[in-house]
Amino acid sequence: MPMSESPSLAGGMRRKPQQARSQERVNRILDVAEDLFARQGYAATTTNAIAAQAQVPIGSLYQFFPDKTAILQALALRYGEMLHQELVIIDEAEAATLSLADYVNQLIDTTDRFFTDNPSYYAIFMEVQGKIRELEEIDEATDAKLIQHLAGSLASRNARLEPVDCEAIAFVLVKAIGTLLWLALGQEKPFRQRLVVETKRLAFEYLQSYFSFLPNPS
Repeated sequence: MPMSESPSLAGGMRRKPQQARSQERVNRILDVAEDLFARQGYAATTTNAIAAQAQVPIGSLYQFFPDKTAILQALALRYGEMLHQELVIIDEAEAATLSLADYVNQLIDTTDRFFTDNPSYYAIFMEVQGKIRELEEIDEATDAKLIQHLAGSLASRNARLEPVDCEAIAFVLVKAIGTLLWLALGQEKPFRQRLVVETKRLAFEYLQSYFSFLPNPS
């Protein structure tokens, strides 16, 4: 999902920061909001509490964010961009030269590590899942960006595939991997690890029907 074409200005922000000092203030607001949303819940957190802990005048907060939902939207966009940057690194490491098994392992391990390294992501968005329409739009936009990126990566592995094939395969992978790993986050650690392995198996068997690599994912 193209985040440069996000559903609204910077996920609901009133205006984007133009100076380094303003950007630092916005980042501090988002960092504090992330912590408060995760620890005490989105519903229980107020903009006054965010401003106070971020040591920002409430008026300054409202210069950038009209309400608490806009802060949550900006966090969702930030998480999406972080995940995209993590996955881009795989291509920069010459992913086209990897065996299919190694490619699948890197793709899924990177996504799973992102969730592990950002526990607030699950804590925050499980509470509001399905309740805020703007977040669904951002989620769709983030997936679209990941699909576009993955489709390009698949095309580099098999030039015989038509663009429409690459897009369809990428769509299936992004939706399946994202859904399964998201659901795995709510499980006990041993079963979660098993679900990661099963997700790799699912993705590998699916991709193997399009690519001629034989090794199985570990």
